[in-house]
Amino acid sequence: MTRNSLPNHLKWIIGALCVLLLGTAVMMTGTAVYAQSTSIRTDEQHIFRIPDNHIAVDTVLPGEQPLPNVFLSKLVLIDAGHGGIDGGTSHGDVLEKHINLAIAQKLYLHLKARGIPVILNRTGDYALSDDNRWSATRSRHRKDLAQRRQLSEEIPVSMFVSIHVNWAKNNAARGPVVLHQNEGRSRMLARIIQDSLNPMFGTWFEPEIGKTYYLLRRVQQPAVIVEAGFISNARDRALLTHPRTQSQIASRISDAIVHYQALF
Repeated sequence: MTRNSLPNHLKWIIGALCVLLLGTAVMMTGTAVYAQSTSIRTDEQHIFRIPDNHIAVDTVLPGEQPLPNVFLSKLVLIDAGHGGIDGGTSHGDVLEKHINLAIAQKLYLHLKARGIPVILNRTGDYALSDDNRWSATRSRHRKDLAQRRQLSEEIPVSMFVSIHVNWAKNNAARGPVVLHQNEGRSRMLARIIQDSLNPMFGTWFEPEIGKTYYLLRRVQQPAVIVEAGFISNARDRALLTHPRTQSQIASRISDAIVHYQALF
């Protein structure tokens, strides 16, 4: 049976049904488009509330306890370990505090030259505990650590990089070791720095979690402690105390920081 052979009243009913179905489809499509548009506008409003020079970062690896999700700038805080009355570890008259400061200062200059905003928390041979007049503890060491942590809370930094030197009873122990928090971004930063330093020392070390370290437990941003080598090893000591190789160590850490920031 053709459409032309249908009675007039059936033709009218079929036409009305077609118009009704078409109108319903148009309304549904319009609703979906509006909902999508509303969702997009909402997302854009959320994005534009974030300052242009900030990025939102969360943990990299799933299944971990994340650090607070905060808006972080690209600012790097370099922590020159020890200082003043606290000489750190030593070998004869070679003191860790001087090596830490020398490498930290060179790292500061490398990052500045590459346009990375950076802060160095110690620029001379003095103890940061002397600046801590707010902590109730009587421990000079704890005051020193608390002062270093406090700076990271007062300034919106993106990462905390602490420079240190290692020591071992076995003078054959050598090479850099990078310690990190139990957190994905910290682990990634430590991995990149470790891989950057290993070739210079001819080692194949893996970064390690620093469970017992005060700064790694208390600093809220991604933080690492770079044990740049063993002062107790003659070969490492030569690298750690010569200005040229200190600069090379700083350059490799700088390369790693730039690589890490490019990922975010």
